Amino acid sequence: MEISVHNPTSGVYPATSDYVHAIEVRGVERTLYVSGTMGLDPSGAAGATFDEQLDLVWSNLRTILASADMTVDNIVRVTSYLRDRSYAVPNAAARNKALGGRFVPVTAIVVDHLADDWLVELEVIAAA
Repeated sequence: MEISVHNPTSGVYPATSDYVHAIEVRGVERTLYVSGTMGLDPSGAAGATFDEQLDLVWSNLRTILASADMTVDNIVRVTSYLRDRSYAVPNAAARNKALGGRFVPVTAIVVDHLADDWLVELEVIAAA
């Protein structure tokens, strides 16, 4: 699999140091579309804090990816659904840490979740 970053320098606002406009993925044999994944423990209970939920959601994503013989290195897109806009910065930091400093196209959306104790939900696309 080959990944190329596309950050045009004219005709669109500039990408920042922690953001890419797009990536191109070539030589892919498999694509995994992961449903919105919550910060819930194996019993279905939500983490008590936003940071706990981020830890759980990334752990859950690692488990789901492993079931397809993939890792976070295979993630090529992340969409974040956040309960509050104040979660944007810690969410980005957790994502950047989880991806080992590798940047992929991202979108963050502030939403009202289905349950009051759900603070974050992540949806990813992975390729191998």
